[in-house]
Amino acid sequence: MRSVAVSVTASSLLLTACAAAPSALASPTPSAATPFTATSVTATAFTPSAARRDVPIPDTPAGRQLSWLMSVLPDAPVPEPQLVEHFSALMLAAIPPAQLNASLVSAKDLRLLKIIHSADRALVTEVTTGGKTLWMELTVDAEGKISGLRLTPPVTPKPTPTSWKEIDERVRKVAPRVSFMAAEITRDGRCVPVRALAPRTARPMGSMFKLHVLEAVAKRIPNWDTKLTIKPSLKSLPSGELQDRPDNSEVTVREAAMLMIGISDNTASDLLIHKVGRKAVEATQSRNVPFLTTREMFALKGAAYPEHAKRYLSLGEKQRRVYLDKVVARIPLGEIKAWVSPRELDTIEWFGTPADVCAAHARLRVLDDKRVGRVMSQSDAGLGLDAKKWRPAWFKGGSEAGVVALGHSATTKDGRTFFVTTMASDTKAPLDEGNVATEALALAKGAFELMGKG
Repeated sequence: MRSVAVSVTASSLLLTACAAAPSALASPTPSAATPFTATSVTATAFTPSAARRDVPIPDTPAGRQLSWLMSVLPDAPVPEPQLVEHFSALMLAAIPPAQLNASLVSAKDLRLLKIIHSADRALVTEVTTGGKTLWMELTVDAEGKISGLRLTPPVTPKPTPTSWKEIDERVRKVAPRVSFMAAEITRDGRCVPVRALAPRTARPMGSMFKLHVLEAVAKRIPNWDTKLTIKPSLKSLPSGELQDRPDNSEVTVREAAMLMIGISDNTASDLLIHKVGRKAVEATQSRNVPFLTTREMFALKGAAYPEHAKRYLSLGEKQRRVYLDKVVARIPLGEIKAWVSPRELDTIEWFGTPADVCAAHARLRVLDDKRVGRVMSQSDAGLGLDAKKWRPAWFKGGSEAGVVALGHSATTKDGRTFFVTTMASDTKAPLDEGNVATEALALAKGAFELMGKG
């Protein structure tokens, strides 16, 4: 699963923009864009002969692959040995060279307009192809090979609502199924609703489940310098970066917690669940039992679907635990295939109500743990509250095909803490995640500003 800042849904290999959902040049897993982490790796330099000369391309692993891509697009199709050299094995296993080349051929006219965001292993650029201006995201793995390549419509910020009436009207239009809650978190950890729509209706929450993992870690692991071993059996699929690190290498609990929340690292989450124990996470909530790891969720919904999903759902709780340990745990990552339409959103996911998510934020805040504060305040996902009036916001979001969920809490400079979440889903079609996320951010900002005036 992935965290939503302005996130896009992974889909099949497409190069045409689609109004209903973002398009992907290449994305081999059911994961999507998250905040980027810079990591140094080496890669071969290439001459960007097809790139616009007035757009400097960073000399980073991601930049060098962008330069290569721009140089070969005009002459596509690309010989298969070159694809093997420049695209990750995981991607080519999910998207065969012939299919990849078909999309590259359709984008022969792609031109680079500007660099929007740059990190060592990720780039977001503005490009033009087929007469349309789009955003293109390119990511590389630890070996410097292209692990993600997708096109999306440009994301335009939405106007901030200035009244509760406007928020009420706009919330209902976010998605076919939507819940919303704006509340004050009291000093003793209670959530006092200020405005709400279906606050006690359980929705799929995507990676917001990682709030429960963080709570269990904060309560059960006193020493965050404790080392975790990245065993192959505990590796998951992106989003994240730990899945690309060497087998049996180590990461501290502190770094894993930072990555789990900061870039919604799925392998970090699974390592922490393994460390504290599934039942410790279950003790922080009651709706998700057994509490799935991300690898288990991917396997149930992406390997030999719907065989494992149907079998799992037919079992009782005790038998489900056995099935996860004896069957699902043995499914290789390579057998998991991406899905692009909503799948089992009401049966195999992580679930919570807006009131549940508020309570999770409240419990984490009552812990008064500076480590938790650092983890939760890494990014506000573009909320942009006035720093003169507000302390850094806490954020965790989540998404998959058909799901977008965002949750923030923030404290005023005079010490009052507020919470806002929007939980949107559609069981019939993928959501336009960019539009839904930007609208949810606008609603959140408006709600915080209105509550902060009180």
